[in-house]
Formats: sequence, C-alpha cells, structure tokens
Amino acid sequence: MLSAIVVLCTISLTFPQAKTQTPGDWKEVDRVLGRPGNVQGETYRVGFPRNDLRVTVGAVKVRPSLALGSWVAFKQTDDSTAMLMGDLVLLPVEVGSVIDALQRGGIEQTALHNHLASESPHLVYLHIGARGRPVALATAVHEALGFTRTPAPDAKSSPPPPLGLDTVQIAQTLGAHGKANGGVYQVSVPRAETVTSDGMEIPPAMGVATAINFQAIGATTAAATGDFVLIASEVNPVLRTLRANGIAVTALHSHMLNEMPRLLFMHFWGEGDALKVTRGLRAALDQMNIKRD
Repeated sequence: MLSAIVVLCTISLTFPQAKTQTPGDWKEVDRVLGRPGNVQGETYRVGFPRNDLRVTVGAVKVRPSLALGSWVAFKQTDDSTAMLMGDLVLLPVEVGSVIDALQRGGIEQTALHNHLASESPHLVYLHIGARGRPVALATAVHEALGFTRTPAPDAKSSPPPPLGLDTVQIAQTLGAHGKANGGVYQVSVPRAETVTSDGMEIPPAMGVATAINFQAIGATTAAATGDFVLIASEVNPVLRTLRANGIAVTALHSHMLNEMPRLLFMHFWGEGDALKVTRGLRAALDQMNIKRD
C-alpha cells in the first residue's frame, strides 16, 4: 500500500525582530539634541515644546502640549542606522532656514502645511523623514532648530499645571486611555493594521496613530485638537461625523511620501462641553479601523 505524505507550507511576511530599546541606547542623541527623550516601544521620541510662543485660537490660550510640540522619533534599523520621522512647529519666517539646514544634513521634507485654523500668530508644520546614523540625524535636527526660537529645556523642575478634566470619563467615552502632559490630556489611538514605509514597519509613536488632545478652558468645558489618521475610504465618514457633532475640520492632507497603506491626516478643533466634544470624537473613531483598549 502506498501512503501519501502531504506537506503543507505556509508563507508569511514578517518584519525583523524589534530590538528592545532603553534610554541608554540613545545617550549620544540626547547629548546632541540637548535634552532627553523617552522610549515608546521600539521608538525613541524627543519633544521640543514651543514654550516661546504665545498662541491663541479665538479666546483659547493654547498650551504647548496641546498643539505646539515639535518632535522627532527614531527607530533603529540595524546596528548603525536608524529611521527618523518628525514634525516641527514653525513660524513662517523660520521655514526657509530650517529647510535648508535639514537638507544639508540629509533630512528630507515630506509635508508643509497648517494644522490649526485662525490661530494667532500663524503657524506651519514641517514634516520630516530620513535614514542614517542617529547622531548625524540628531546633529542636523539640532542645527535646524538653531534657526528657530525653540527654547532649551527648563532646568527648574516646576509642578505640572492641573488638568481640570475628568480624564476617567474622557477615557471611558473614547474607549482609549491617555496621559497628562503639561496641563493637557493626550490620547493616542493606533490603527489596527501595520503601516510601512519602503518595507519598514512604522510604529504608532512615529506619527501614524490618531492623536486627540484635551485642554480645560472652564469648569466643564475643554478645547480638543489633534488629527485622525485615515485611509481614503474613512475620510468622508469621519468628516461628516465630526461636522454633525459641531467639531471643525481644520486641515486634510498627507504627512508622508511612501507609506502603505496610503494615509490621510484630518486635523480638527472642538470646543465646548468636554463630554459632548468627547462623544463626537468617539463617534468619529467608530468610523475607523483602530485598535481598541
């Protein structure tokens, strides 16, 4: 009797195993940038809040952590190189010199546009990307920021301002938990699918997670801003949902050049009763393919 042996083979696409990161791995980057960052999974992210700017949207005085936070994020790609992405908050007069410095350092620009609407003074947001040696990339970023008034970190450790928000209720309503940062409650909601660029997986902390930030403006009122990270089929359902809930859409555009799937970023501004605004944002999230807490 002949017996048949059937071998089933499955082929799957896998990305290289992510190296566990520690702050110590990035101490030379910290030295060049003049400030420490923080590890978020396989990403090392460094923030540059524009504490020098006094920005208002209507009657709202915008805290730096609400919408004025420049940042860069690094992901190690091999023993000597890293991928960098970031977003720099600039005054229009700063843009040309910053772009020239970044280009000299091998860092490319992937978008330049507004995020807010009717803010004073007017701001633009420069999105950047590169691959190379981490210290060399950090040096280019440092030199570029030298053409702005981005302040050095405050050596004094002052207590953070109070949130003045019911964060438990916000988190329960959104279905996602956040963190306090500089008097703002920040929520990050990753997409369910993997996002790649040139074959490299992009972690959510590199700017491909929906960002929702809340700042109290009264006892029960808040301003909320950020951006929804969308595929094309989600754009108009999310837009209609935001508008139906009284939330302004302030921009719709790309941030990157070669991402898969193609992503569009919808910026928004909501203001008023904090719970009402939160419910409107949750309704918009329900139109998307996102990871749930």
